[in-house]
Amino acid sequence: MTEKILILDFGSQYTQLIARAVREANVYCEIIPYHHAVTVEPGLKGIILSGGPLSITKTSYLGIPKQILNFNKPIL
Repeated sequence: MTEKILILDFGSQYTQLIARAVREANVYCEIIPYHHAVTVEPGLKGIILSGGPLSITKTSYLGIPKQILNFNKPIL
């Protein structure tokens, strides 16, 4: 079983840099768009939310998928 970090991409320009840092720590990670379905897989250790420009400039933002709040995994 491989440890895994999931990165939800909300359009940040730093998503690839975050993934590189995680991979340099010898942890497997995947980047998926925020609107794709997320499933809990064995080895999933945590989720990183990579924000985009709408998260700070708009009053209505994209929002966190509610399903990930029930996964009982650390969220950054």
